[in-house]
Amino acid sequence: MIERRHLLALGAGAAAGLLAARAGAGEVAAPVMTDDGLYTQTWFLQSFLDLGEDLGEAAANGKRFAIIWEQKGCPYCQETHLVNFADPEIQGFLRDNFEVLQLNLFGAREVTDFDGETLEERKLARKYGIAFTPTIQFFPEDPERVGGRAGKAVEVARMPGYLQPPHFLAMLRFVRERAYEGSNFRSYLKAQGQ
Repeated sequence: MIERRHLLALGAGAAAGLLAARAGAGEVAAPVMTDDGLYTQTWFLQSFLDLGEDLGEAAANGKRFAIIWEQKGCPYCQETHLVNFADPEIQGFLRDNFEVLQLNLFGAREVTDFDGETLEERKLARKYGIAFTPTIQFFPEDPERVGGRAGKAVEVARMPGYLQPPHFLAMLRFVRERAYEGSNFRSYLKAQGQ
């Protein structure tokens, strides 16, 4: 059975496939510059932009769902792609544990929020209180915990801005381990000796 992401990958991902080969085992996939001026990764989620479906699919695959918000010309977004995502440990951890959807802070694509409201990326960014880039939102593992509420109300953690690779990886582990259930990120870092 063809999953929706594979169907999308045949169309939208074909151009990226021509520009950059998929990374093999142990290799790091390089970012690709899109027509809208954003760096993107070949392993980012190809989506119909229905967040409830994306969360459900991530959960079915045993992964966490995250949204990375970026914008054209953002130097910290570029740093995230060229430094953090270029680190084999970070990229491997992300690819093994997360489905990452990239949204444009000023984009016009229509996105269906968890609560069923459909609006442009830029309006969704305002609804979620995304003020700068990169921002990464992390969502619950269990789609039932969303219960038709908007994404800002159900996010379990937020990475507001650029983090250096060690702290970036720590944030990913903080979410994957569900450490947010008993601690905040600052306390988690301190407990990890960072």
